Amino acid sequence: MELIDRIKLNARKHNKRIVLPEGTEERTIQAADIAIEEGLAQIILIGNLSEITALAAKKGLKNIGKAKIVDPKSHEKKDHYIDLMVELRKHKGLTREEASRLIEDPLYLGVLMIKNGDADGEVSGADHATGDVLRPAFHYVKTAPGISVVSGAFIMILPDKSFGENGILIYADGAVHPNPTDKELAEIAIATAHTTRAIAGFEPRIAMLSFSTKGSASHEMVDKVVSATKIARAMAPDLMIDGELQADAALIEAIGQKKAPGSKIAGKANVLIFPDLNCGNIAYKLTQRLAHAEAIGPILQGMAAPINDLSRGCSVSDIVSMIAITANQAAGMNK
Repeated sequence: MELIDRIKLNARKHNKRIVLPEGTEERTIQAADIAIEEGLAQIILIGNLSEITALAAKKGLKNIGKAKIVDPKSHEKKDHYIDLMVELRKHKGLTREEASRLIEDPLYLGVLMIKNGDADGEVSGADHATGDVLRPAFHYVKTAPGISVVSGAFIMILPDKSFGENGILIYADGAVHPNPTDKELAEIAIATAHTTRAIAGFEPRIAMLSFSTKGSASHEMVDKVVSATKIARAMAPDLMIDGELQADAALIEAIGQKKAPGSKIAGKANVLIFPDLNCGNIAYKLTQRLAHAEAIGPILQGMAAPINDLSRGCSVSDIVSMIAITANQAAGMNK
């Protein structure tokens, strides 16, 4: 069974509530219809009922009637969400007047639904910039306990099954944080371990990557990775994690045994943590193009609830897949 099929199968088991703030965006509503038909989640669409109904009819969609539709201008919990916003942001001087305006923005309404326990996760960004999607999330959902940084993981599916976990590797961070500190890098490793378990469904073997393996080079950039590895081990003693490792030592057993003898990770890594965003983003794109790998993501991680940001060039199938992924993340957080 292909990975995305396994992800969808797992999503069906958990039946999570996924809110789609862009309820009147054409690709989003088509993806919602497919997700409902496939039983991937309980879908919540934010938008005007008449507009959504008309668009569904225009597109010949048969399942939208099974979605919960929340009008941001008028719904039964509007006043409650306004009160919640003011309470959570009163230290920042948020007034009720400002909250009354913000709650009519679907991106703010979506995260308040999650914060209030009325939804389990969110998928947005088909029609909004990343900053617009993440700003409300940072204000109200915030990061997970013990994590101070949000990052982006990519699931890389390679034709060559000898790498990683039967050809599957998880890369992070390839999308969000330009230059993490050693502590932030450790947190990214831990968040990626959670993503690996919840979505890819296997136990992570984490390599903290560098241009050095076990002291083969001396530089402050190497020191950061060494320190991050120690911090991650202290934060999550149960994780299988090693560093600093060069990419070939992390991926190829013969080289790993030579460069890092005795390491349980070297040559067997299925999760690669890059020292900065330059490395992570370049690596995932090179792997995608030169190794003809399929790249799924970015999957945002480190939030207290799963909130995923789509590319504005995304396809309907991309949104469907992200709904299933977000449902898996929500199920993993419950565990």
